[in-house]
Amino acid sequence: MSEYFDALKKYNPWEQGVLKTGFHRQTYLNKIEKVIGSSLVKVFMGQRRCGKSYLMRQIMDLLISRGVNAVNICYINMEWFEFSTLNDSIKLYALIKEYKKTLKPNGRIYLFFDEIQSVSGWEKVINAYAQNLTEETEVFITGSNATLLSGELATWLSGRYISFTVFPFSFHEFSGFHDLKPCRESMLKYLKSGGLPEMLHIGDEEIRAHYTQSLRDTILLRDIVQRHHIKDAWLLENLFNYMVSETGRLFSINNIVNYFNAQKIKANHETISNYIHYLKQAYLIHEAQRYHIKAKELLAGVRKYYLNDLAFRNYSMTRMDTGLSQNIENMVFLHYLSAGFDVFVGTWHDKEIDFIAESGNERIYLQVSYLLSDEKVIKREFGNLESIKDHYPKKVISLDDVSIGNRNGVEHVCAWDI
Repeated sequence: MSEYFDALKKYNPWEQGVLKTGFHRQTYLNKIEKVIGSSLVKVFMGQRRCGKSYLMRQIMDLLISRGVNAVNICYINMEWFEFSTLNDSIKLYALIKEYKKTLKPNGRIYLFFDEIQSVSGWEKVINAYAQNLTEETEVFITGSNATLLSGELATWLSGRYISFTVFPFSFHEFSGFHDLKPCRESMLKYLKSGGLPEMLHIGDEEIRAHYTQSLRDTILLRDIVQRHHIKDAWLLENLFNYMVSETGRLFSINNIVNYFNAQKIKANHETISNYIHYLKQAYLIHEAQRYHIKAKELLAGVRKYYLNDLAFRNYSMTRMDTGLSQNIENMVFLHYLSAGFDVFVGTWHDKEIDFIAESGNERIYLQVSYLLSDEKVIKREFGNLESIKDHYPKKVISLDDVSIGNRNGVEHVCAWDI
């Protein structure tokens, strides 16, 4: 264990203090701060390179600022090269014992495990510390695949964990990082860039494209192909490209199968359904089911899909006209999803409502438009919402420079003000 422990010294705050914390994501920190001190395992899920590691460092920084001794914090990132052979629960448990034996931390210990899913049997280690009544231990873990929550973690830690989904930078975080005033110009920059944290430091468009493609390939290979033993990686890549091109459009699995078959690409319903499920588990895409407002029920068949970050539209397919209208719709969807809402596509008689966002007893009806360019567009966008006769808030969101106010109970909101 000595070589592993020597590596830990480089990456922990024991001697040199907390490492780089990056741009503080205060919205997440405010939520997490409420559960610090509890015995619940804190789980941070999200796409690779969305900022989970930096968020962990920010939590460590918060703990130290509150008086926690740095030696009481142990941070292990399973993607560090030095830990490439730390691949099973026995080695991981032994390393933590080595840390405690050497540093002799006094009082509560804070264990941080980054990308824990790469360690075989990791859940046994987490469970051991979550139920350890002989010493105070608080555990934080991150993962890049939703099976962590639906499978392994749920089995071993039922009722003893709390999860947070971490998204790439929101528009307001993007604006804060670049010190931009929230306005149309700033929103256009965000819609043409996306919120991947690393992209905030890259100005060259060609490098941005290379980075996005590399990240896409890494997620497809490591989080899907290798994890699920995919045999047809080429079909998976083509499917993701299809999802990118069809962002925000209603379609069914049968539509995809028919499209591929027309292109002489072999595909069937079961394979495409499984691959879409894997893309969702890897947080590359999100699904919006259709909801019948009058019948108060979900509808089977067609649905919409949105990307976890706009960079995959803007840079992953360089020859495609991304279309700002689809990008703003994707942005609004992610805004409400990251705020804790369940987001659906609404159906009301013969009208489509872009989104219904629900959280507890709260519901918001949303229409999204690029610009309210003339009276015909205004009548269409507002009219869809005006026809719904209930007391829930209704909003039209667009990129117009100024709001036209309230019309028959429907509020017009500039996209940067949501």
